[in-house]
Amino acid sequence: MIQKYQDTIDVRELCRWINISPSVFYYKQLTGSVGVKPSTHTLKQDTSMVENTLVVKDIRNLLSQEFVCYGYEKVTAQLRTQSYIINKKKVYRLMNENNLLLGKVIKTSGKRQFVQHRKIAANYPMEYLCLDIKYVWIQGESRWYYLLTIIDVYSRKVIQWILQKSIKQIDVINIFRTINRTHNIKGVTVRNDNGSQFIANSVKQFLISAEAKQEFTHIATPEENSYIEAYHSILQREVVERFEFAGYYHAKITLQNYVDFYNNERIHRSIGFIAPQQKWEQGMACAPLRQQVAHVSEDLSRFLEEKISCQENALEENFSFKTEPDLDQSGETAYLRLSGEQDNSGESEILHNRFKKSVQELGG
Repeated sequence: MIQKYQDTIDVRELCRWINISPSVFYYKQLTGSVGVKPSTHTLKQDTSMVENTLVVKDIRNLLSQEFVCYGYEKVTAQLRTQSYIINKKKVYRLMNENNLLLGKVIKTSGKRQFVQHRKIAANYPMEYLCLDIKYVWIQGESRWYYLLTIIDVYSRKVIQWILQKSIKQIDVINIFRTINRTHNIKGVTVRNDNGSQFIANSVKQFLISAEAKQEFTHIATPEENSYIEAYHSILQREVVERFEFAGYYHAKITLQNYVDFYNNERIHRSIGFIAPQQKWEQGMACAPLRQQVAHVSEDLSRFLEEKISCQENALEENFSFKTEPDLDQSGETAYLRLSGEQDNSGESEILHNRFKKSVQELGG
């Protein structure tokens, strides 16, 4: 309306008619970055002007030297020795625009799978794992240490933890390698926040290779990772606030003793006023049969590797094994079949008895 009649009636009058401020009419949204445009050249001591592309080239040459691992402040000092009149803010901008800064941001590729449901309905152990990092103050050293903890959601049991001066991508990978060797993380869903150690491509690729699923909480939503947050809250209240650690080893021993107490003795209300280890054992006894079959298959594969290393030719000639699970007529019970030709040495009978013992130990 204002644009239609502004040639015949004053704009202020038109704005008064439609009850808006003139500044609203004249406002135009800015495009691009706000403020003065950054300079494109840099001054040298001989009063000559050099394009910023040449400055970036000199920075690259400096950082390409063997053993040179400088941040923007040291790079600024080196540029000044080359007759540049430049401040550290400009050097920071140039290095940031050309991805030359050291360890500022861990860039990740690919989409992240965010959590769909805040509450986790775990039905058996090693179905869902939650992990997070907590700061622990060491009074004797006057510094912070980082505590990385991984818990099982079903039993609330602490599976693994590490206390270090820093937690890097490789540390996260190594702790999952340990868990994979002891519990097998294939098919496990791992929930974590968006910390740089967790969104790193190397961590995501390792979990993919281990056939584990990784899901991320939404930004600034710690309640979506409430299980590990609750454990760290308990740890803060019952340990960190009650002890003054003389040093790293004092803190590590204290935390180890507490984790043993937490897993084996401390009762937990959300799992029925029992200890996490007791809940874990109950869950393993009632775990899905496919989990039991996986454990039996793993035991058999280890046993076969030992036998093959000793009598490879004899086993190849006399035995054949089938380790896929079959269903009985009701479709509810799975079992493993072992087929093999009998030989005079009795190897088939020994192996068959070993297999039956493994199945009986699992309640099959």
